Amino acid sequence: MSTLVIVESPTKARTIRNYLPSDYRVEASMGHVRDLPQSASDIPASVKEEKWAQLGVNVEANFEPIYVIPKDKKKIVQQLKDALKDATELVLATDEDREGESISWHLLQVLKPKVPTKRMVFHEITQEAIKKALKNCRTIDEQLVHAQETRRILDRLVGYTLSPLLWKKIAWGLSAGRVQSVSVRLLVNRERQRRAFRQGSYWDLKAILEQGKTPFDSRLVTVAGVKVATGGDFDPNTGQIIAGRQVRLLSEVEARELRERLLNKTWTVTDLEERPVTRKPAAPFTTSTLQQEANRKLRLSARDTMRTAQSLYEQGYITYMRTDSVHLSEQAIAAARSCVEQKYGQQYLSPKPRQYATKSKGAQEAHEAIRPAGSTFRTPKETGLGGRELALYDLIWKRTVACQMADSRQTQITVQLQVEDAGFRSSGKRIDFPGYLRAYVEGSDDPEAALEDQEVILPPLKVGDHPNCRELEADGHETQPPARYTEASLVKTLESEGIGRPSTYASIIDTIQDKGYAQMNGNALVPTFTAFAVTGLLEKYFPNLVDTSFTSKMEQTLDEISSGEADWLPYLRGFYLGEKGLETQVKEQESQIDPNEARTVELENLAAKVRIGKFGAYIEAENGNGVVTASIPKDVTPAELDPEQVEVLLRQKTEGPDKLGRHPETGEPIYVLRGPYGPYVRLGDVSEENKKPKQASLPKGVNIEDVTLEMALGLLALPRTLGAHPATGGKIQASLGRFGPYVVHDQGKEGKDYRSLKSHDNVLTITLERALELLSEPKKGRAGAGKTKKALRELGDHPKDNEPVNIYDGPYGPYVKHGKTNVSLPEGQSVEEMTMEAAVELLSAKESTKKSGSKSRKSTSSTKSKSAGTSSSSKTTKKKTTASTSTKKK
Repeated sequence: MSTLVIVESPTKARTIRNYLPSDYRVEASMGHVRDLPQSASDIPASVKEEKWAQLGVNVEANFEPIYVIPKDKKKIVQQLKDALKDATELVLATDEDREGESISWHLLQVLKPKVPTKRMVFHEITQEAIKKALKNCRTIDEQLVHAQETRRILDRLVGYTLSPLLWKKIAWGLSAGRVQSVSVRLLVNRERQRRAFRQGSYWDLKAILEQGKTPFDSRLVTVAGVKVATGGDFDPNTGQIIAGRQVRLLSEVEARELRERLLNKTWTVTDLEERPVTRKPAAPFTTSTLQQEANRKLRLSARDTMRTAQSLYEQGYITYMRTDSVHLSEQAIAAARSCVEQKYGQQYLSPKPRQYATKSKGAQEAHEAIRPAGSTFRTPKETGLGGRELALYDLIWKRTVACQMADSRQTQITVQLQVEDAGFRSSGKRIDFPGYLRAYVEGSDDPEAALEDQEVILPPLKVGDHPNCRELEADGHETQPPARYTEASLVKTLESEGIGRPSTYASIIDTIQDKGYAQMNGNALVPTFTAFAVTGLLEKYFPNLVDTSFTSKMEQTLDEISSGEADWLPYLRGFYLGEKGLETQVKEQESQIDPNEARTVELENLAAKVRIGKFGAYIEAENGNGVVTASIPKDVTPAELDPEQVEVLLRQKTEGPDKLGRHPETGEPIYVLRGPYGPYVRLGDVSEENKKPKQASLPKGVNIEDVTLEMALGLLALPRTLGAHPATGGKIQASLGRFGPYVVHDQGKEGKDYRSLKSHDNVLTITLERALELLSEPKKGRAGAGKTKKALRELGDHPKDNEPVNIYDGPYGPYVKHGKTNVSLPEGQSVEEMTMEAAVELLSAKESTKKSGSKSRKSTSSTKSKSAGTSSSSKTTKKKTTASTSTKKK
């Protein structure tokens, strides 16, 4: 008698196998085994001639989906069928959310088991949880399956009906989607706000005062009893003070005059207020808050966060990672409180266990928040994890433990000072008791460092005191446009607006970038001109589909279907086939949409037209001799394209590039150009003899108009040899790379040691001494990168090159490493039994495979190359200029 258990992944299968009796066999389905057809070749021959066949959904017969087994899943399905032949019982143990329920249902339909079948669910993979789940198996929840099926059908109808329209009217390969298109519109609207933004300038004064030898800052707030203007007083659309605001806007001249008038005058404390503040810890992680924090703290994309969390869950380190709930079980609360007592002491424990209520309307996925698995929480050090997995587990552990810690008690201190008719304000913060901040500070990497940053210490002051003024500066500021969305802020907005499911946000953000609707600039998502064109078309002809409230209401209806409050079939009929249904709208509107108009992006204050072409966005303008077109460089965003840039691009196209001068040695002309990847300088003309003249990109922050002949010569001479390293004799050079300017030390066989230049360093003038200083600094790893891995076993030196051969533990099991070659241990081979001879044989086989693979890749790439063609809209301010004179220096 044996039981077959089916889960989604091999990792989950390996982990769960440890907690099941010996007569249980665990296999992986590798995700879904059936889905709607993905291409025309997947459509069954029996329905290929039907007009709805491309949709994969029979809209004429109660929206019946046509499910097929993808080619890459046929072998897996056969393996599962073979395994089922020897089983006397089948247990479907896929994830406990809608998606997991749907996978189990599809397995049931495909395998058609003749043995008793059970559905087993759990939200963590621990011995206790698996034993409990085995005793409490149930049947498949048809209502959950129905809800998931309706969602899948709806997404297919929207995507497969609108996408072909975009291909015809704008460009091939574009796509539309129920959540995707709304997300793109959010990015586009923010970029429109940035384009409409008008900068405002204002000045104020900043003082450094001293009381009892303790310095503190103070900022001008009033003059003659009238509030001084700050960034929040400006209208972002005009750059002027908002109408009706009773504030005084200081010019540079007025600020300097005021400063001169206040020098050497008496400062007096006129008021002092201390206000106690209590802060409570944030709730434990849900899917969306984990994505947000991992993006802010670890710089992980939503996709990387979910992949890493999935791996941690499947290995049994955390509970299920797709959840809208902030609820914690009694077991989890007890485990978290135990951690607090052991690590921080009784005084840091909250007086009563904390339980959090889920605010999300549609929260229905898993039963608990994301937390460390088990009835006792392993500390990050105890896990043996490394890299991203350790960083993410550490984040989850800290957040969970912090939620059961005492409140943080702080005192906000505000001091008002007067000097002549000018009012100044100093603000301080004292942390009376850190509480949960000792373990976790939201948005900060290091709680200890964050505590120091949060605390602003003011000296003991009282009304009537006369602090000394050490320095007084006139500060100029400029208002800043609304920040672009990051992955974190986009996820937060989508969730707060009730659009889509948090578990799908990672794939949506990926799709937006894959389809060319957005590109990452640092940590910001910047919409492309294509995004503007597609959003413009959808807003004009299908406004409901990109309206946040309409999409949110659609999500609500889908949740009502899952709970049985709404009927799925009438809803789908009305949405797709009704008088105002999507199919009818597309048929009516298609003839009304002019492709030339659809491919044109209208931008304010721009005489030239921006169009979407086969190879990307380009400018089109009349110049008296006809129409001139010029490609828009990829680094130019819709918000930044202005008449001056258009003029440069068009002049470069008609008159050729701007000539800076000639090379003093060769006499060749030197040009400054703007290319598809940004501005650069070029030496010489393109000719038959010189098909690829030497060129060099401009350093970040250097504008075309700032480039001089001397700078161009320096850039074209890179890399610069600075000299030899005193310890190794190795060559040290300075150059520019894809990640900016750097210095490199050639260490021979040891390889090359790189360091990025700091913001104040200049790649053209950096000295050998400064390069050595940078190279002596420890190399900074990527966010989330772990320390050097410790080998499970050291086999010795390789007989050919005497380089070490070691065995390490990896995400897919133990592997042998030699130099840059890694090879997994064969199935059934233990770490202890592996010999040097066997390792050398494995490495040799891998090396030969790599060489042959590299040859085939070169051949393929050669063939291919021949055929191929911030988080909110609030205004912040930054320092513009500083006119500073220290009274002490005077």
